Amino acid sequence: MAPRAKKTEEKVQYYGTGRRKSSVARVRLVPGTGKITINGVDVNEYMPYATLVMDIKQPLTLTNTTDKFDVLANVNGGGASGQAGAVRLGIARALLEASNNEYRPVLKANGMLTRDSRAKERKKYGLKAARRAPQFSKR
Repeated sequence: MAPRAKKTEEKVQYYGTGRRKSSVARVRLVPGTGKITINGVDVNEYMPYATLVMDIKQPLTLTNTTDKFDVLANVNGGGASGQAGAVRLGIARALLEASNNEYRPVLKANGMLTRDSRAKERKKYGLKAARRAPQFSKR
């Protein structure tokens, strides 16, 4: 008699990776009630400003999926603003995977799918910062 295969309930998860400045976010979307958790902490406790929380929720708001998915994000590197941008891009990418590109036109039109490539410029030799030169003295 052959052993019987156990039927296990598959848990549906959608993944997205977001990057911004020097932050990297690994985002998982799980069907749920709309709870957002970053590094094991609720988003409202983790982010110092309400504007950053709004920024993170933007892809969900645009696609009317705020109460359909729970967001679980692991993010490291950078500061609060960079981490918020990374999580936002991760959520947008995971939504694309979840919707089979149904939300693509909406997200693309609002710039959610573009990685913001702006980062700090390196310091150059002979200067005090990236572009700041030492004060010029005539005498």
